[in-house]
Amino acid sequence: MSVIESKLAELGVTLPDAPAPAANYVPYVVAGDIVYVSGQISANADGMIKGKLGADMEAEAGADAAKTCVISLLAQLKAACGGDIDRLVRVVKLTGFVNSTADFGDQPKVINGASDFLVAALGDKGRHARSAVSAASLPFGVAVEIEAIFQIK
Repeated sequence: MSVIESKLAELGVTLPDAPAPAANYVPYVVAGDIVYVSGQISANADGMIKGKLGADMEAEAGADAAKTCVISLLAQLKAACGGDIDRLVRVVKLTGFVNSTADFGDQPKVINGASDFLVAALGDKGRHARSAVSAASLPFGVAVEIEAIFQIK
């Protein structure tokens, strides 16, 4: 088991198989030492995590949904690294989209669910630049979608 996967296991997380794309795009692109991972939607073993923050979902539940997105991002990263996720140098940037009402302003608190998990799992390698923005709706009615940029060796 890799160093990163061992740390994830300590946190109670096993990386799933990388999700297949839902449309006409690739799940990731490797360009030199940079991996661009397509947006991953909030989902777990029970299915998609749907909801609109500020209407039928609270920020804490949104943060939990964001964590599921980052687990899928790491699964895609592992696939992009040919199964060796320990090639990760650092998380460069996350862009988080939060399905929220016009008056909901806690998008950063929601995306903290992803950021906090990355730092817990990866230490300084997990510290990253970030955007957290509102979306009037997201695919399939999911609560959160996050895309990422990683540096690898």
